[in-house]
Amino acid sequence: MPKSLSFSVMLFRAGDITRTKKINVSRAENMNRNLIIVAITTVLAVTMLLAVDTSAQKDTDETIAYLLAFVANSDCTFIRNGQSYTGKQASDHLNSKYRYYKDKIATPEDFIRLAATKSMLSGKPYLIRTVEGKELRSDEWLKQILEEYRKTRKDKEEKKTGG
Repeated sequence: MPKSLSFSVMLFRAGDITRTKKINVSRAENMNRNLIIVAITTVLAVTMLLAVDTSAQKDTDETIAYLLAFVANSDCTFIRNGQSYTGKQASDHLNSKYRYYKDKIATPEDFIRLAATKSMLSGKPYLIRTVEGKELRSDEWLKQILEEYRKTRKDKEEKKTGG
């Protein structure tokens, strides 16, 4: 294997070929250039991935904040381990579970599954009693709220972009 690479480069001046110059590049220099190109490409790729991940996490955090605010402002009664709680009390409790599970929550669905479905102590499901007296499991109720929220956001985005 040759220790250096050799190639010709045509030098241009004002559109005319003036001369050809032979350039010798050692294999070590060539490998260094390739390593630098790989390093720069890797840094750019990781930066792009982090930007996408940060955006997705921001969207998840905003959606969960919406769900917590919805619960806090709800006129429903929240039932946890047989005890009734206001929306504000339920929201505070769910928020503490959200902070506990934060590292395991990547989506709003993860939040609902981990923090808003059942008691960690008893395993009993959380329930919602509407003002009409209807009882629902909290995870089913929150999934409906999440679906409505996403539809509303999608509709707003489509109106904004004209699509």
